[in-house]
Amino acid sequence: MQRQLSLLGHVLKSNGSRFPRPNQGFLPPLRQLPRNLSTDGGTESKEPSFDPFLQSPTKGLIYGRLTGIGKNTLKTDVIHFFEGCGLTMQDIKVDYNRTYASFGMILQFSSWTVFDTATRLITRKGRLYRLEKVDRGQWDLLKFYDGKVVLLQGVPRNALPEDIERFLSGCNFDASSIQIIVRPGFPDPSRFALVHFPSQIEAMNAFRVKNRSFCLNNPILMRVLQ
Repeated sequence: MQRQLSLLGHVLKSNGSRFPRPNQGFLPPLRQLPRNLSTDGGTESKEPSFDPFLQSPTKGLIYGRLTGIGKNTLKTDVIHFFEGCGLTMQDIKVDYNRTYASFGMILQFSSWTVFDTATRLITRKGRLYRLEKVDRGQWDLLKFYDGKVVLLQGVPRNALPEDIERFLSGCNFDASSIQIIVRPGFPDPSRFALVHFPSQIEAMNAFRVKNRSFCLNNPILMRVLQ
């Protein structure tokens, strides 16, 4: 028994260095860099993305309603007035009322910068024009006549499309496009006719040749819609 106790003490003494002392803890592992908690598993943090809707728009088409124009104001007059803004005939739509009298235009600008330039031109030139921003929906609602549609005013109440064709005989127009429009009026309703032509030249030619001519003994006033 004494020999066994002696052997046990020898073993504990020789292996004592393998066990930690009561007041001695294990060395902590090397400190690791904090991991990014993003779901993509990346190790580098990403800068927060900038929301483009929080900044002022600087690109894209801008639409403005121009009022204060006269009944005879042409698109070319507006283009000349806003010289330097890059407007073309296709950037302008005329806003007509129910009797096809123009009371404004919708302009399409290439950017906010150009729109601001246009507003400064109005202030500098001292015109009675007024330009206010509108959304694209108002632009889309307007028809684009492009100088190829002629308005006939004073159409007799008993006139038929065939009578309009005879009135425009000798002109190159689309007979299938003739549209007779009736508007309430006093003492009698007003009657108009819209006729489409293949080009601006053909429309202007019909205006020069047929304006103030007679249809069923009624004088017809003609106007080219822009």
